[in-house]
Amino acid sequence: MSPYAAGRRRVHRSVAAVVPLAVAAALLSARSADASAPAAQAQVVRTAMLGDVPLGTFSNGLLPGSVADDRGVDLGGIGSDIYPAGRKGEFWTVTDRGPNGQIKVNGSKRRTFPVPGFDPAIVRIKVTGDSVRVLRALPITTSSGRPVTGLPNQAGRDEAPYSYDARTALSYDPNGLDTEGIVRAADGSFWLVDEYGPSLVHVSARGEVLTRYVPRGLGLTGTDYPVVEALPEVLLHRKINRGFEGLAQLPGGDLVIALQSPLSLPDTDAGEASLTTRLLRFSPKRKAVTAEYAYRFDPVGVVDPGEDDTSELKISSVVAVGGDRLLVEERTDRAARLQVVRLDRKADILGGRWDDDTTSPSLEQLADPAGSGVPVLAKRLAVDLGKVAGVPGKIEGVARVDHDTLALINDNDFGMTDGTGAFDAQGRLVDSGIETKVVHVRLPRGI
Repeated sequence: MSPYAAGRRRVHRSVAAVVPLAVAAALLSARSADASAPAAQAQVVRTAMLGDVPLGTFSNGLLPGSVADDRGVDLGGIGSDIYPAGRKGEFWTVTDRGPNGQIKVNGSKRRTFPVPGFDPAIVRIKVTGDSVRVLRALPITTSSGRPVTGLPNQAGRDEAPYSYDARTALSYDPNGLDTEGIVRAADGSFWLVDEYGPSLVHVSARGEVLTRYVPRGLGLTGTDYPVVEALPEVLLHRKINRGFEGLAQLPGGDLVIALQSPLSLPDTDAGEASLTTRLLRFSPKRKAVTAEYAYRFDPVGVVDPGEDDTSELKISSVVAVGGDRLLVEERTDRAARLQVVRLDRKADILGGRWDDDTTSPSLEQLADPAGSGVPVLAKRLAVDLGKVAGVPGKIEGVARVDHDTLALINDNDFGMTDGTGAFDAQGRLVDSGIETKVVHVRLPRGI
């Protein structure tokens, strides 16, 4: 048994005919009409849950002495992404930066890190029946083997880190990563994306950061691994805590990176109101971005009926589904829709006026980018997960199991909530009760 499978466990039980030509034509017509609402027939066919593993036990098993006090937090957050591991029921997942929340102090929100010694990790899991088991975990480390940590990098650019009660300021860490998407390359190494830089991170098969690719002009210094400024400078305008989140690997080896939210360009208000974000194509061979695409969200009320705040829209996952086609997840914390897009070469905007942050109006400010001559990626709805019974909220990872089936994983935020009630008087977590789940959804018409 894996040492990480030990600990407290709460397990949830989840539940040839000849057809006349006229009839065949009618059936075909009905299928075509029904294609506008594919979610009505999609269904959950499996639900599995991660049992309770104390975070201190997990972290110290990877890096002894890294966590002195886990404050009663269990392993979670592995739902930042999910990627097939090559064996039935097995997947690679990745944690985010670790337990974190927000507490208001004198009217201003402070970002808390209750377990500052936590180190992001790549976690291999196995889904068996209704349970999720950790098979293996790799701590993400620097060139000298030290933990990268999940702490913010730069004062003035990233949120300031504080202790669990928001009373004590913590130190920034230039090595820190807020890891999100994950894919595994043919040579066994991993590619991850990060929200801080935002950055694309190449990690060895043992978890060591080989190279971190960041936007030109970021000026990140003091790291214990190589940093290369190879991404478009315009990405410096990423919204705080909304950098890169989705990552896909195309059949030829190129990577597609999704910016979680529209850039704050020219300012925060423009980004909050915008429906246009960006996808990047990166060549590992050339170590360079080779294309950039404008991606247009559906209105927030379409993605999440009842929600009226456009800034709640995010891309959390992108999945290669053959050739230059992708599944793109548009979501809020309560609902998600998967769209199929094709990366049309004619839609490439890399290096043009929309990468110039002095362009006015900016790409993000355009109410109708296509009408203004921007080649926005065309998309087709594959499934509305908000209409599929049994799909949990805050789905951040999507993997293709086969032609008809997707594996979804949620981010349970390590059981944390925001506000002063997140911890009791003894500084122990008041758990939200939200568990990490892997859900399999079958699409009758496939992808």
